[in-house]
Parts: sequence; structure tokens; C-alpha cells
Amino acid sequence: MLKKISLLSFLLLILCSFSYAEEISIVGAYDTVTGQSFTYEGKQVEILEFLSFYCGHCYNFEKSIPVIKGNFPKKIKWKTLPVFWGKGSPKPGEAYLIAVDEGKGEQMKKALFEAVFIEKQDIGNIEVLEGIGIKLGLGFNFSKKLRGDEKAEAAREAVEMSRLYGINETPSLIIAGNIRTSPGKVNGNVDLMRDNTILILKSIFNTK
Repeated sequence: MLKKISLLSFLLLILCSFSYAEEISIVGAYDTVTGQSFTYEGKQVEILEFLSFYCGHCYNFEKSIPVIKGNFPKKIKWKTLPVFWGKGSPKPGEAYLIAVDEGKGEQMKKALFEAVFIEKQDIGNIEVLEGIGIKLGLGFNFSKKLRGDEKAEAAREAVEMSRLYGINETPSLIIAGNIRTSPGKVNGNVDLMRDNTILILKSIFNTK
């Protein structure tokens, strides 16, 4: 009897989720990802951020992320997926993913952007990355994991995910499973991208 009740509750939850999704009228500049489903259970939205640490737009968009999150406290699950284009190195992304495991992902993200755009350093250089790791207090294990390619596969998977979601510029956001937006949707302006993202999220959360 208990199993039947649990199954019924599960099916009702699925039906309610579909009904809720169908009722949402999403506003903003975006397109939807073919083959991916809108996913929102009524409480929290997942946002996948595809970025490159060599990307100026990504560096400028970074300051907008706290603003977006601040508009919707505890309602956003934000995940950053580092990718690289052309001659860029996967190593900065690997360094970031190692730092995430150590609880210092945000600090590494900021440090990598500053190394490129303020200090003009080559973040594809292992020694430069090790120096950043030391400054962040990550120590010998960070260097060992970086040189041992511990996150190489995870970095490749991030690139594969970007292809799966049809990402062709950074930063790009995938919101609630299949809503894709980027600077290209708003005349290449990252401040407008921030406002557009907030607009999309407000329509999902149905807030005023």
C-alpha cells in the first residue's frame, strides 16, 4: 500500500511539473536548445554558464553574476563549465575544476581572469597556474593534480557539453535545461545580457 501511495505521489509530481512548465510564458531574448527539455520543479532553476578564461566578454560578465543571483536568493543553482577556443589551452579550465573541488572555485575564477586581463600573463603556462594556486593557498596537491591531468577528462566533457547545447560564443547560459542566451542575443552587450537573464528568470519564477 505504501509503495502504491509513493508511486501515485511521484506521478502527481511529474504531472504538476509539466502543467506548471506549460503555464510559464518566458520573456526575453533567447532561443531553445533542440533535443533538450525545459526543467523547473517550481523551486530552483539550474543555470549552466559556459565560459572561456581567454574571453573578454566572460571577464566583463563576471561582475554581473552576483547581481543576477542577488535578485533571486536561493532560487538559482549556478554551474560554470570552462571551455576553450582555437589556440587556447585547456589547462586554465582544469585549474578551475581542481579549485572547485577544494572549495575555491570562485577565487580561482577571479584570479584567472585577472591574470589574463590585468596582469597580462599566459594562463596556458603551468608555472603561471601553479603560482596562482600558491596565492590561493592550494599548495602542492594542486600542482600535482594539474600536472597529472586529473581534470583533463572533465575539461573535455565541458567542451563536449558545449557542443551538445550548440554553444558558439562565450559567455553563454543554459537556463532551466533548454533556454539559451548569450551576448549575441542582445547586440553583444554583457550588461544587457545581465538584464535579459534577470528578465527570463523573473518570467520563470513569475515574479514582478
